Amino acid sequence: MKIPEEDNRVRGVCDACNTIHYENPKIIVGSVTTYKNRILLCRRAIEPKFGFWTLPAGYMELNESTSEGAMRETVEESGASITLKRLFAIHDLPFLNQVHIFFLAEMNNPKLDPGSETLEARLFAVNEIPWSELAFTTVGKTLEFFIKKDRYNKNHVHTSLLSLGKKS
Repeated sequence: MKIPEEDNRVRGVCDACNTIHYENPKIIVGSVTTYKNRILLCRRAIEPKFGFWTLPAGYMELNESTSEGAMRETVEESGASITLKRLFAIHDLPFLNQVHIFFLAEMNNPKLDPGSETLEARLFAVNEIPWSELAFTTVGKTLEFFIKKDRYNKNHVHTSLLSLGKKS
C-alpha cells in the first residue's frame, strides 16, 4: 500500500510491476415504484436485514446502465411490470464505499410475483408504510423525499450524504 507517483491516495501497488490496483465504490440501483398512489415495498428474504422492508434495489451489474440495473432489480425482487421514469435520488455512503441511486417508476398493472430474494412484495399507501421495519436508512430517506418533496419537479434529483454511524 502506497501513494503512487502523481496520485494523492494510498492504493494497492504491485512491487514487481508497479500495477496500481484501484478500488471503487459499489453502486446500488433501485426504484420508487408506484401504482395508483401506492408505493411498492419488498420484504427481504436475504441478509442483511432479513424480514425488513425495502424499496426494490440491489448491486448494479457489469455491462448495464444505472437505469437498466434499477429496472432489472425491481423486476427480480417484485415481479412487477414497470415503466422507469426518471432519476430521483442519489445517496453517498463513503463509509461503506457505496452510492445508492433510485429512479421513479410506475407499475403497468397491479400484478406482483416476488423473486427468491423477496419474502413478500406489497403496495402501501403512504400512511401504511412500516417505517420502523425499513431495512436501510437510504430507503427511509428516499421515501421521505418522495412523500415530502416535489417529486414532480423533473429537474430535481434529491441527494444525501450519510456519515459513519448511520445505517445504510
